Amino acid sequence: MQDTPLVFIDVETTGTRATRDRITEIAALKVVEGEVVERFVSLIYPGTIVPAHISQLTGIYDDMLADAPAFSAIAEELLEWLGSACLVAHNARFDASFLRNEFKRAGYIYRPTLICTLRISRRLNPSLPKHNLAALLSHFNIPLMRQHRAEDDAVALWELWQAWQRECDAATWQAALADEQHHRSLPAHLSSDQLADLPSAPGVYLFYGHNRLPLYIGKSVNLRSRVLGHFQRDHQDDKEMRLAQQIQHIEWEETAGDLSAQLREAQLVKTLMPILNRQLRRQGSLKTWYWPSDAACPTLVSGKAISQHQPGKLFGLFRSAKAAKEALRSIAEEHQLCPQVLGLEKGKGRCFAHQLDKCRGACCQKEPLDTHTQRAQQALAKLQVSAWPWPGRIVIREQSRKGGPVAHHVVDHWCYLGSATTKRRAQTLKGDTPQFDVDTYRILNRFLNAPEQHKLTIAPL
Repeated sequence: MQDTPLVFIDVETTGTRATRDRITEIAALKVVEGEVVERFVSLIYPGTIVPAHISQLTGIYDDMLADAPAFSAIAEELLEWLGSACLVAHNARFDASFLRNEFKRAGYIYRPTLICTLRISRRLNPSLPKHNLAALLSHFNIPLMRQHRAEDDAVALWELWQAWQRECDAATWQAALADEQHHRSLPAHLSSDQLADLPSAPGVYLFYGHNRLPLYIGKSVNLRSRVLGHFQRDHQDDKEMRLAQQIQHIEWEETAGDLSAQLREAQLVKTLMPILNRQLRRQGSLKTWYWPSDAACPTLVSGKAISQHQPGKLFGLFRSAKAAKEALRSIAEEHQLCPQVLGLEKGKGRCFAHQLDKCRGACCQKEPLDTHTQRAQQALAKLQVSAWPWPGRIVIREQSRKGGPVAHHVVDHWCYLGSATTKRRAQTLKGDTPQFDVDTYRILNRFLNAPEQHKLTIAPL
């Protein structure tokens, strides 16, 4: 580290999403053997307007950038200037993500070595209530001319670095740098101690932000690999960047296998409602198409019908009646089915679709009704909801690896009632007012179609 130049850097941007937002200002100080030997400072024309709230924060307005160079115009010069130097920044992954994306747009690959002063601060001064740059400068009585201007922040960061070196003995300082390099792939607000015991086993993990705000819940057959993988793609994935910027605490639960992990994930997401989970959230009243065995068309009913015995077929699970009708209409158009016979339109005689040659004439006896019904059900077959194939409750035993945890999952008509470590305990599970859940249905249907593949055994209760 001593022989490698350090570049203290700061960038100002049009927003927080590195894949979409752009750099408006860059400032860098090249330090060799404890001395600033060069500076690179420039406003950057972003090719887009600067949002008003960003301008108020940074003091950088559109008219200041009108004559500034685009990043592509300085990319080659900047890349050569940076060379193999190690970048030092406060919350370094943020600045580096913007640089990597700007260089990529200009046709260059840039993968710098990073030192994050935010992480160093947490290691050197764990008792401080805040570790943002302004709070640290105040703590060390370092003046700052203009906050959120690149050159002033870069200069202040270099002065903070020197203050740490004066305050720490050589061994403490070198240990902090070594620890930083060892854990440089981790988010700035996350302690590496929390990841030490992450197992390479199936389970669920929970990411929390400030004040234990649930950010994201996920599952994996390899917890350690999946959790660490979140922190490798933040420069190219906006959601991963948001996680990296906000995460402060991690919890996890090891499970008996993939089925346990998926069921637990769905349960936790619906309970905790983490802000970055879009899938698996609580749904409202679902709708499905019920086609009685003696009827010429389906009827739209509540999704609860799937957990009841029906003398007919169920097709599709939809978030709303509108979505269900749009799906059926789309299939009708694709297969030249009659929207009037299907109940999508009112009227008698030839339907409008038949006049456009988009219906084979079931509405005017040109196509036999039985033929139309058969064609319609064949067209809907890909949406058919699986009937519950057992007379009542079942228990699913899961153990994905020898010596690992065992789970017994109790399910009744696609409703998940809970899990227990033994079959005897599972027999007592009844669930708290169990209700049909489409996500649970899809998980169970996928696993129960191939139980041997997932090392599951199924028995009636």
